[in-house]
Amino acid sequence: MKIKNASEDYLEKAKKLSKDEIERLQSRMREKLARREEDKKLTLLEILAIQLELDDEQLSEWREKRREINNNNKKNK
Repeated sequence: MKIKNASEDYLEKAKKLSKDEIERLQSRMREKLARREEDKKLTLLEILAIQLELDDEQLSEWREKRREINNNNKKNK
């Protein structure tokens, strides 16, 4: 996985996260992102923003797959 740069929109979202939200986001963080934080290559804010963006992308992909499954189920009935 290539690490991308955090977009401004997601940096703003990351700034507004509560302590609990940060902890939950970190628990889902990919290993490569965690290492970037440990190596001080990215700040915690940048890493949180990237993870937020990745989560949104995965959610969009999941929704699309669910739509396809639901459409296929309707066709088969």
